[in-house]
Amino acid sequence: MDTKEREIFSTLTIFPPVFVRLDGRAFHRLARALRLKRPFDPAFSASMRAVCRYLLTESGLSPAFAYTFSDEISLYFNALPFSGRVEKLDSVTAAVAASKLTLELGCTEPLAFDARTIPAAREFVVEYLKSRQNEAWRNHINAYCQNALIEEGMSPREAAAALRGMRSEKMHEMMFERGVNLAATPAWQRRGTLLYRDECLKEGYNPLTGETVEAVRTCIREPEETPLFSTPEGEALIRSLTGA
Repeated sequence: MDTKEREIFSTLTIFPPVFVRLDGRAFHRLARALRLKRPFDPAFSASMRAVCRYLLTESGLSPAFAYTFSDEISLYFNALPFSGRVEKLDSVTAAVAASKLTLELGCTEPLAFDARTIPAAREFVVEYLKSRQNEAWRNHINAYCQNALIEEGMSPREAAAALRGMRSEKMHEMMFERGVNLAATPAWQRRGTLLYRDECLKEGYNPLTGETVEAVRTCIREPEETPLFSTPEGEALIRSLTGA
């Protein structure tokens, strides 16, 4: 059998629209090595957003928008590179993201993302983003509570065991007793960040006339407070980005 014939997944293709979700691999070790602030590090979040901007504008992959929280990025594609070949889409997207984050963080050790491709036809786009934003909220609550218990002397394993099965209302109370209102923490921690391409008017210079002119250019919108995707406002924004 020819070697190429054994590459049985290389021709596996998918039709758009799809999400490609990237997850950091063993980023807890990265957090320790870089001494990231707990429970959330603003500089790391800024680096993840920089990765998203690069994927949207300079990677050649051209996703329509990105949603990120913690060490996760979801990219929405309404048109696919590589003729929709899943292996190629996953491997290149993960490699580009890892390379860009390595540069952003100035890492001297390798880091990696894994990637998965998820069909996203019709109503699933909104449902998917709701589920990821819910996960961002759960991650946010758990990060604050776990960090509080570790600062009070528990080991990470003990803190995880203490929080296992605890209802979100109880975790809210736990942090409120420690002077933290989880509903008033920065929006990027609670809701994640949505980034998307849009058309913007920018000033330019016409060398033929010597005049300052306005031109339409592609820019990246990054709302300071990403809306809840479960609200009419959030759902309308997603539908406007997907044309659904």
